[in-house]
Amino acid sequence: MRTQLSGPMGRSLVLVVAVLMALVGSLLVVHALRAPAPPSSPSAAASLPAAEGEPSTVPAPSTPGQGPASGSGAAAPKATKGPVISRSRPVRLDAPAISMSREPLTSYGLDADGVVAIPPADLQTPAGWLDRSPTPGEIGPSVIVGHVDSQKAGPSVFYRLGELKPGETVSVTRADGIVAVFRVEGVEQYHKAEFPTLKVYGNLDHAGLRLITCGGKFDRSVGHYEDNIVVYARLMSSHRA
Repeated sequence: MRTQLSGPMGRSLVLVVAVLMALVGSLLVVHALRAPAPPSSPSAAASLPAAEGEPSTVPAPSTPGQGPASGSGAAAPKATKGPVISRSRPVRLDAPAISMSREPLTSYGLDADGVVAIPPADLQTPAGWLDRSPTPGEIGPSVIVGHVDSQKAGPSVFYRLGELKPGETVSVTRADGIVAVFRVEGVEQYHKAEFPTLKVYGNLDHAGLRLITCGGKFDRSVGHYEDNIVVYARLMSSHRA
């Protein structure tokens, strides 16, 4: 099914949906053969696209009759529900329930070849905000993705993501010095072939957050996990850092 969107918000969401369909559909590959224990899921999580020793790439979508989406803040829907913050890129992530404190964030976007380049998993690879999605606190689904483990380095940034529970909080510190505080509404696990693209990346009437990694069984024959873990959260407040 194809949904026709127009205007800045439409262009942005078309690009986000298409990029992330590729991201979660076929390139979420992480080698975890030496992990000390299975990562947590809602309770097994895993990670972003990564082939050991080389960057992973996500092909950029093309939308006939539209240029590349800028990712700039689009106008909020008329019936916005809850708080909304103006645009500012995220720089740090905190999730106290899973002992994640002051975790640095980078951003992932399109390179000169029109692909989203994501580095391989190691202990130094940070989680990253998809810069074609809203920034945390803007209207819509802000998307942050992260590795869980790798063959060489073991557990990575989102190793415990699947342990988050509804009601717990995730805070994103932004470049403007504002901390956006999100309440977890749900943590779901999906087989990659059944990933609910519109549910995860579609339009919202509030400021949302999506934390995404892999999960489920690790298929050694193809070298990746079979599922994805998605944390759904909603902005509940903000304050100065």
